[in-house]
Amino acid sequence: METAASRLAPRLFSSSHKRNPCFNLLFIHRCTSSYSQLTRIYINHLSLPSLYVRKTYATRKTRCNGVGKNHPSQGSYNSSFHASTPLEINLNFKRFRSNFIQGAKILKIACCRGKLKQVALVGFFRMVVGVVFVMAISLTVSTAPSCALTEENLLFLEAWRAVDRAYYDKTFNGQSWFRYRETALKNEPMNTREETYAAIKKMLSTLDDPFTRFLEPEKFKSLRSGTKAALTGVGLSFAYPRVLDGTDQGFVVMSSTPDGPAYKAGIVPGDIILAIDDISTENMDIYDAADRLQGPEGSSVDVTIRKGSDINHITLKRERVKRNPVKSTLCEIPGAGKENSRVGYIKLTTFNQNASEAVREAINKLRNDNVKAFVLDLRNNSGGLFPQGIEIAKIWLEKGVIVYICDSRGVRDIYEADGANTVAASEPLVVLVNKGTASASEILAGALKDNKRAVLYGEPTFGKGKIQSVFELSDGSGLAVTVARYETPAHTDIDKVGIIPDHPLPMPFPMDEEGFCGCIRDLSSPCNLNPAQLFAKL
Repeated sequence: METAASRLAPRLFSSSHKRNPCFNLLFIHRCTSSYSQLTRIYINHLSLPSLYVRKTYATRKTRCNGVGKNHPSQGSYNSSFHASTPLEINLNFKRFRSNFIQGAKILKIACCRGKLKQVALVGFFRMVVGVVFVMAISLTVSTAPSCALTEENLLFLEAWRAVDRAYYDKTFNGQSWFRYRETALKNEPMNTREETYAAIKKMLSTLDDPFTRFLEPEKFKSLRSGTKAALTGVGLSFAYPRVLDGTDQGFVVMSSTPDGPAYKAGIVPGDIILAIDDISTENMDIYDAADRLQGPEGSSVDVTIRKGSDINHITLKRERVKRNPVKSTLCEIPGAGKENSRVGYIKLTTFNQNASEAVREAINKLRNDNVKAFVLDLRNNSGGLFPQGIEIAKIWLEKGVIVYICDSRGVRDIYEADGANTVAASEPLVVLVNKGTASASEILAGALKDNKRAVLYGEPTFGKGKIQSVFELSDGSGLAVTVARYETPAHTDIDKVGIIPDHPLPMPFPMDEEGFCGCIRDLSSPCNLNPAQLFAKL
């Protein structure tokens, strides 16, 4: 019976075998299933005298490595036609069969290797095409929503991104911050600027952090003005809403600017602001309260103040309050020891842009008066600019850690004094604190205490152990974001606890510089502090 191999033999051994001898031999080897079929193929060759009834010699190598040197597929042909005898046919057939089988096996291996390489290349190409296709689809899907975002959506995303990058708690109060973004963009109405502001406030409320707040453009402007040298208002610093005795809630007065409207009206630290212009402060935003207290110079504002069990309604006239952060004076003590005969008193009321330079100038001025010791009064200093607190600590410290900046994963930064900005690192130093001492003031007091640079007198401080940074958004609004909590050099977390002083102050103890000097001069005064004991080291 004629097989596929016998029918194809004339074609396989035509001139095409010169182009791909590997294919011809391998194909015959696969198609040939018996000895008789191979014989028929060989007889077919003999019927093609112009091709194979010749004496063949190998003269060159081809790409089919490993084939016998005398294999027909390797050489060029240089022979003459002649008639073959049966013996020659038999011998030639045996030689043909032996060479064919050996060459086919080796060619099978070589061609399989080539096929594997081809399959691998095709597979790799398909994989690359697949990856590019998936990336193209992903890019299309991810960029599609951006094309549909409105101006209000973009403002919301700007606020979301500021919190995402800066907020100190990377668990975001135990929620998926990315999922909240997607849900808000899908479900929260943001058709107007007011709706967008409401969506941002709702987003920040999920953090359960009263210090992280959204500020409308006017409130943001008001906040920034509070760190400048002067503003128009009543001269009050107050704390965030907090429950004081379990029944009363409101803003706690932390300090009143000396000679300002509130100071003249007798408003003191510890008083509680219950209402502003007859609007209760119970649910009022602290920045809204600050905005209500400020206003045009000469205008009036009504405040409801609780002092102990008494409630007072007070009308204050707004003035341009110059916020000179430092007051200083020289206290001379007759009859005291030589070392403490002259004491330099420095009262630091706020950490604004001028604070560190003002402290440096006060120290140099008092040194010109030959002071031998310093008193730094931080009472009722509610803080201000964090960098200014660091710079003032460097003035008093030659070396040592000032503060550790921490987030939910631990310490992430350390501020240290290296002696480059030191002005007064050797003279005895006393620091006065009270419950109005907060934020940057607590950083400074904690650094001086833990480094054994100063002795603290007074009462426990306020306990604001978190640091905020302010971020302006593209429309003029802004965010106050808690970016870290801090620990003192002794790794004390003072949040809601405060810094515990080394010694209490006699009560009552004056708040002004002249009163302080009188207490350390007059041995018979109830507020007297013995200078030798005042500056005693721990």
